[in-house]
Amino acid sequence: MIDWFSNLELFAKVYWSIALVGSVIFTIVMIMAFAGGDADDLGDVDTDFDGDIGAGFQFISFKNLVGFFTIFGWSGIACLDAGVSKPITIIVSIICGLVMMLIMATLFYFISKLSDSGTLNYKNAIDAIGEVYLTIGRDRSKIGKVSVNVQGTVRELDALTDALTDLKSGTIIKVVDVTSNGILIVDQTRKPIEPSQIDDGNLIEQ
Repeated sequence: MIDWFSNLELFAKVYWSIALVGSVIFTIVMIMAFAGGDADDLGDVDTDFDGDIGAGFQFISFKNLVGFFTIFGWSGIACLDAGVSKPITIIVSIICGLVMMLIMATLFYFISKLSDSGTLNYKNAIDAIGEVYLTIGRDRSKIGKVSVNVQGTVRELDALTDALTDLKSGTIIKVVDVTSNGILIVDQTRKPIEPSQIDDGNLIEQ
C-alpha cells in the first residue's frame, strides 16, 4: 500500500489523500447526524462559515464541506483513471463537489423541517428567554440561530432581529414575535437572569 502510494505522481497523491481522509470524516459525520448528534461540533463551526440561503437552509456548513471534499477527491480519481487532462479533472471534481454540497444541504434542510414539524407551535416561543447560538445579523440582515425552551424542550431555531447591532453568540435574548414561516424575531433582553431560569445549563422559559 505504501509502495503503491509513493509511486503515484503528486497530482494523484493529492486527490487520493483528499478522497481517503474525506471519506473517513464523512462516514463519522453521517453516523453522528443520523444518530442525533451535532456533526457541526466536529469542526467548531461558527457564523464565519454560516451561509444561509433561506430559513434553515445552510449551503456552507462543516458536514457539507466534508461532502464536497469527499466527492471532489473520488471524482478526480475517476477522471485520472479515465485519462482526463488535469485542468478538466479539476473542473469536473469541483462541479461534482458543489453538487454534493447542494444535495446534502437540501437533505439536512428537509430532515430539520421534519423534526421541527408535528405539534410544535412556534407562537409558544414568544416571550421565551434564550441564548444566541449562531450570530444574528442586525436589522434582519442575516438569519442566525437561538437556543430557546419551546413546549418543554430546548430547541435551536432560526432567528432574526430588529436590533441595530449584531447579536453575537452567547447573547441572552427574548423572543418578541414569530414570522409566518416560523422564524423567531428576537431582541437582546435587559431582564436579569434568575437561577430558576436555568436548567442543566440551559435557559428555560418562565
